[in-house]
Amino acid sequence: MPKEGITPREKDYSQWYLDIVKNADLADYAEVVRGCIVFKPTGYAIWEGIQSGLDQRIKATGHVNAYFPLLIPKSFLMREAEHVEGFAPEVAEVTRGGGEELAEPYVIRPTSETIIGYFYAKWIRSWRDLPLLINQWANVVRWEMRTRPFLRTAEFLWQEGHTVHVDEADAERETLLVLHDIYADFVEKELAVPVIRGLKTEKEKFPGALRSYCIEAMMQDGRALQAGTSHNLGQNFAKAFNITYTDQNNTVQHAWTTSWGVSTRLIGALIMAHSDDEGLVIPPRLAPTQVVVVPICKNDTERRLVMDAIDRITAGWKGRLRFKIDDRDNLTPGYKFNEWELKGIPIRVEVGPKDVEKGSVAVARRDVPGKAGKSFVPQEGLTERLEALLAEIQQALYDRALAFRAERTADVNSYEELKQQVERGFARCYWAGSDEDEKRIQDETRATIRCIPLDQSGVPGTCVYTGKEATQQVIFARAY
Repeated sequence: MPKEGITPREKDYSQWYLDIVKNADLADYAEVVRGCIVFKPTGYAIWEGIQSGLDQRIKATGHVNAYFPLLIPKSFLMREAEHVEGFAPEVAEVTRGGGEELAEPYVIRPTSETIIGYFYAKWIRSWRDLPLLINQWANVVRWEMRTRPFLRTAEFLWQEGHTVHVDEADAERETLLVLHDIYADFVEKELAVPVIRGLKTEKEKFPGALRSYCIEAMMQDGRALQAGTSHNLGQNFAKAFNITYTDQNNTVQHAWTTSWGVSTRLIGALIMAHSDDEGLVIPPRLAPTQVVVVPICKNDTERRLVMDAIDRITAGWKGRLRFKIDDRDNLTPGYKFNEWELKGIPIRVEVGPKDVEKGSVAVARRDVPGKAGKSFVPQEGLTERLEALLAEIQQALYDRALAFRAERTADVNSYEELKQQVERGFARCYWAGSDEDEKRIQDETRATIRCIPLDQSGVPGTCVYTGKEATQQVIFARAY
């Protein structure tokens, strides 16, 4: 039975998602600021975990953090739009400041290529200044009114990396390093979500990019979610903002640049990849609280006995486990169980008078609801047992998501098969079609080529749409 207040996934997946966000206390709608949400403490704590894990990987690969202005002269975006066909973001403009009309409007950043490009052109002089490897943690605004918490909001939080290189090869190395060693590594190891690493088609790539790469994840409704992108921008943006350097032959060259980013939509990915009809499920490595301890007692005498035991049991946990003792005396144990299940805490430890007498505790794992996920274990060695169980849950969540993706992915050999397969998941097929062919398929099926997987068999085949000989396979799917 689904938990009260949560619509079953099979009945209405979209409403199930919104119910999880609300009932797990992750976010609230900002009615007074249309298109925006408020990150409640539980939701923001998950984002802090994402920030921390990604930031460690970003810095470990030689990048440094900086911060650039929120407001960007409108002329900067126009300069970029003129240079890069298709780059015309819908933006919010600031036209007045200090009670006066501004000489030139500012836009609230939809992304920072323009303002960062301006400063890079000032800072870079010689080949010795390269590569320049900078990341920014920031908020951005894109005029989106169809609010879906964490997935589609007018304002969202993200990181955006912007780097500059001496040549295309170095820019390409950077682009793929970020894709594999930062994004895919983080999403698979911390979020426990398997991803397909791939190249975007010409139709789907970032406007102005030479090449766009992505990681694609499957959600529990079979739809794809783009979990991160990494772009080799070639020299397009360098030419738009005159980012040049003097090479070793004393010749002025335009630089090669990259950009890459992930956002708070990773919280949406976490929810949709792992949660169930009982509520949120958080992978242990990312969980702000990994273990909640619930005392079970009927009177003050039992309470003193149980709390003394809990103090002994948890004495060595600090620094090893992120834990919380729920000693609220105005709520029943059943209410607490329900709350922590709903909020996705990976492990619940229950301690009552009989447990103290037996030297045991009850341990319930969130990824296996009900009696099947509950066991009684000795208090002795409990810390090590919980650490091992957290690692087991982390792996189990990844394995379950991987098995689900495998079950919902199929090779298709005809357009009819493709149309049927995208109703349930990923369609893998050979492709030699045009941009126009892609557009027609999208119009007819609402599915797009999510990526051209980097892992290819090397065996030629027949295009699923045109019948032409094809050398590569692609993934078609409907997406968020």
